[in-house]
Amino acid sequence: MLFDCLRLGDRELRNAPLSDRRKALEAFLRQNGSQSLLLSPKSVSVEDARRWLVSSGGALDGVVAKRIKDPYRSGERAMFKVKQLRTADCVVGGFRPVKGGPGVASLLLGLYDKDGKLDHVGFTSAIRSEERERLADRLEALISPPGFTGKTPGGPSRWNNGEKTPWTPLRPALVVEVIYDQVTGERFRHGTRLHRWRPDKSPSQCTMDQLEYELRPAEIDTMMRNDGEKTTMTNKKGHGSETAKKANAKAAAEGKKNPRESSAAQAELGKKGGKKAAKG
Repeated sequence: MLFDCLRLGDRELRNAPLSDRRKALEAFLRQNGSQSLLLSPKSVSVEDARRWLVSSGGALDGVVAKRIKDPYRSGERAMFKVKQLRTADCVVGGFRPVKGGPGVASLLLGLYDKDGKLDHVGFTSAIRSEERERLADRLEALISPPGFTGKTPGGPSRWNNGEKTPWTPLRPALVVEVIYDQVTGERFRHGTRLHRWRPDKSPSQCTMDQLEYELRPAEIDTMMRNDGEKTTMTNKKGHGSETAKKANAKAAAEGKKNPRESSAAQAELGKKGGKKAAKG
């Protein structure tokens, strides 16, 4: 997915405004286009960017706004990113204790697969220090193996310096809503952020079909070509995402933007005297 051009032939473009770099990028694609090269869409309309996000069902990373008169600024955050808020309700299947002290360092999260087994899908460590000991007291009564009945927390990884870290299994009784960014192979790619506890939610309702997968470039291109037809994209597994449909309905009802970062879609947001370009 092409979204910027810093040099074209002998022409140096780093100091050129984004509008000129975009024209150079389009010229490059006309001369070298192929099915494997896609051009990120752009628009001067904020409504276009909002519509792209809604029609993606939350599967786009989001939008990034840039001033179309600005040069390329290497190493600077010369853009405005607005990330989409994606959440999932997860079962607390275990926890890791604070190393060398009392309290809970992180909660281990689980979702039920199609066979009804509780798979470990990630963790959340966004626990305030003053709550760690109180949380340990709350979880003590729920300590009971096995915790997870499907995939279990792994051993050494790049996150723990190659060391195995102990964890304590819990009876699947608590549900927590977490904020996540990306999903890889039915697992949160990064640590999640604790959003809220869900005492109103049954653990059995915490299933894999909540997860939203980011779109591949070809899928994004298809979505943009079909823009305006009110279609809902599918996730990477090819199943229509019920979560995506709910997100579409909620965004339409509330008029909210739900963007998150990506290098896949681009929109130019413009005002007189200070135009910006946004890319998703």
